[in-house]
Amino acid sequence: MPKTVQTEPAVHPHSPSPKAASPSSHQSNSAVIPDVGILALVPDQWHWQWQPRHQVMTRLARYFPVLWMVPAEGWRHSLFQQKLLPTRDQAPIPGSDFLVHTPSPLLPHLHSPRSLADFTFRKRLQKAHRLLSARGCKKIVLYIWRPDFADALDLLPAALTCYHIDDEYSFSPVDTAISPQERKLIERVNHVFIHSPALLQKKGNINPHTSFAPNGVDFNDYGQPVPEPADLRDIPHPRIGYSGRLKRQLDWRLLLDLSARHTAWSFVLVGALNPHPDILPFINELSARTNVWFLGEKTTHELAAYPQHFDVAIMPYVNDHYTKYIYPLKLHEYFAGGRPVVGTLIPSLEPFRGSLLLPEGAAQWSAAIAQSLGPEANTPQARAARQSLAKSHDWNVIVGRIAQTIADNLGLQYSAVVARNLPASASTDASLDS
Repeated sequence: MPKTVQTEPAVHPHSPSPKAASPSSHQSNSAVIPDVGILALVPDQWHWQWQPRHQVMTRLARYFPVLWMVPAEGWRHSLFQQKLLPTRDQAPIPGSDFLVHTPSPLLPHLHSPRSLADFTFRKRLQKAHRLLSARGCKKIVLYIWRPDFADALDLLPAALTCYHIDDEYSFSPVDTAISPQERKLIERVNHVFIHSPALLQKKGNINPHTSFAPNGVDFNDYGQPVPEPADLRDIPHPRIGYSGRLKRQLDWRLLLDLSARHTAWSFVLVGALNPHPDILPFINELSARTNVWFLGEKTTHELAAYPQHFDVAIMPYVNDHYTKYIYPLKLHEYFAGGRPVVGTLIPSLEPFRGSLLLPEGAAQWSAAIAQSLGPEANTPQARAARQSLAKSHDWNVIVGRIAQTIADNLGLQYSAVVARNLPASASTDASLDS
């Protein structure tokens, strides 16, 4: 197993605290359009390890009341493990119009028979609808994050339906056709948001009402100078750092090669390990090296402190038909930290070629990291340029544009209200393309 220097998580993963669940740029205000509620159909529990959907939905609550609907468990888990506990609702961001709703275990997720599966799903949706109605919402926006929830379109009337694509859900390293289920969903919703250029090219021509909505950064969390984390202090410079989940999509052979070539560099990997058997041999071999450090899993808030204390931040992905479609969440988080960035040449990084290096092969990676450690890459001007790019991709800016799109679809009276409440950069910039 890898050697680690790990601190305890700030909170239990299913018990969010204000510090862990509310990044610094969130504002605890009531929604500016209280009569339109967003029902978010998401694939996971509410927890402290935030994904783009956490960032988007919590910020949309500035504009509309939002209900995050925790997916129902299967009937075995619902009836035996939860022991018929009552419905649990949370308001993890105090003062906001954001609510997390956990469906009753008496309404579990079912696969068959279809009629019963539809019945329990409809009842879950109706309960969520009633919760939003109780908050004064007269119109409902269905905001879908996975094709698995496509049946909601037929089970609950809505004023507007949206589908947000933030991954290639086949998760296949070999390119695959769009599934019939997803294609039908894209065709039927009122608006589609797609997070990466390659996915936009693959799926963006199905529905004429489609927008590019890339991943962003909580700049206040990642861009503000913070003390060096305790588990990083004793690791020698230069630090070549990666922050994020340790998974199959990383180029582990490249990391083995680089750490063997450059024993004077400290390779620091911060994040939870996906224990896939394919990568465990690489993890074990890297762990035995004195210049490689695994710092373990961090909360979203804790993770923000690390990139600004790397000397070079890296995105060493394999280049395949899955990573072709990703838009790394860490891209703008790295830029916000101000440090030089080196990444694999994938479509989502190509537009940023002037702000980061995109080598191919171990020799070029060595040269790119060495160049990034040099004085020219570390001037105050270079740092400020990277941080300026990150600011233009702050989640508040990106979500402001999503909110404006929703409001435009609902009518001029809503559009005008959102336009008056947008962050300045969201209302003036026409595009998030670099």
